[in-house]
Amino acid sequence: MNIITPSEKLVIRELAKQVAELAHDPIMDEYKRLWRCTNALKPERPMIIADQICWNEMDVDNELTLVTKHPDCQNYERELRQTIYRRKYMPDDMPVEPFIRVPKAIHGCGLGVDIDISTLSTDASNNVVSQRYKNQFASIADVEKIKMPTITHDTTETTRRMAVADELFDGILPIRAEGNMPYLSVWDQVAMWMSVEDALYAMIDEPEMMHAIVSRAVSAYLLMLDQLEGQGLLCGPQSLIHCTGAYTDELSCEPGTKNRWMYGLAQMLGTVSPSMYNEFELEPCKPIFERFGLVYYGCCEPMDGKIEIIRKIKNIRKLSISPWANQDQLSKEIMGDWVFSRKPNPAYLATEGFDEDIIRADLTHTKDICNKNGNALEFIQKDISTVKYQPQRLWKWVKIAREVAEA
Repeated sequence: MNIITPSEKLVIRELAKQVAELAHDPIMDEYKRLWRCTNALKPERPMIIADQICWNEMDVDNELTLVTKHPDCQNYERELRQTIYRRKYMPDDMPVEPFIRVPKAIHGCGLGVDIDISTLSTDASNNVVSQRYKNQFASIADVEKIKMPTITHDTTETTRRMAVADELFDGILPIRAEGNMPYLSVWDQVAMWMSVEDALYAMIDEPEMMHAIVSRAVSAYLLMLDQLEGQGLLCGPQSLIHCTGAYTDELSCEPGTKNRWMYGLAQMLGTVSPSMYNEFELEPCKPIFERFGLVYYGCCEPMDGKIEIIRKIKNIRKLSISPWANQDQLSKEIMGDWVFSRKPNPAYLATEGFDEDIIRADLTHTKDICNKNGNALEFIQKDISTVKYQPQRLWKWVKIAREVAEA
């Protein structure tokens, strides 16, 4: 077994001291207060987060370069360095928490379907790659490939992880054993099991099979939640839910799904009709949504024409407004009912030339329509595959977004 060296421990502790100082800055309490206001649909200003960042392109003077070798140390070092970097170069509204989450060793959350995937990369240092999936469902009989999960907890490994974290952070930051935050997208799984193209054709040619796949996946997810809840393996109160602040006074710290956020999405169904969206996503997945206290719905799929269907999710609080959505129309339809979680187009960070005026105009337009229609607004810049190895682009985006939000 690898032993953490004194020099590795010193690296982690020095970084932890910097993070602790950031976490205790009074601005963090202000960010949390503002998130609570936004999530209560009583916003004081648009909130801002940049996440899902191409960290391979962001290094400056080796500030993100790992120097530890022990796997546990590297995980913490990466997290600490990125936290410090964020506050130094692109201080958005993501609070720095005054504690360290230590993941419990939870096993059995998979659904048993083998994925046959090939990838193509244009940048060896970037984990964003093109992916092609081979269809694993030739007939309805293949639905049996979806297995019901059996959740187990390796308490010995969790104890080891906690002991390592205690050694590294003792006296600097408290540690918390953290359970599973369920990511329950049926259609992200289906896309990997079948490929998007084959799954979309099957919705037309083999609807019975697709209904059976969705039904079995939903049953598996509900069983997973039963076991996570029953074994006390759900996450604690969330700081983030799908790249946005999850702070709220409406959910308690008590265990259980009713006191947690979840996020639902069906990205590959962005091109299907509203009736098919209702048939294959909303109706069968409602039992998952209804188990939770609050729901953040959507991701990259545009929600045009689907708002009345989505209203069937009674506990929805945030709706993702993708770069490809008709945000003007959606703003009118949502009014003040949900948080307007706008995802500005990350392509503005990836063009040959970087045009600050386009970014400012884009953000200002969103803010104007949300002011007009009474939408609580957040700007979530995510899915950032590249900044052309010019990290200053993202720094400038955060600066411009803050100027627009606070104007």
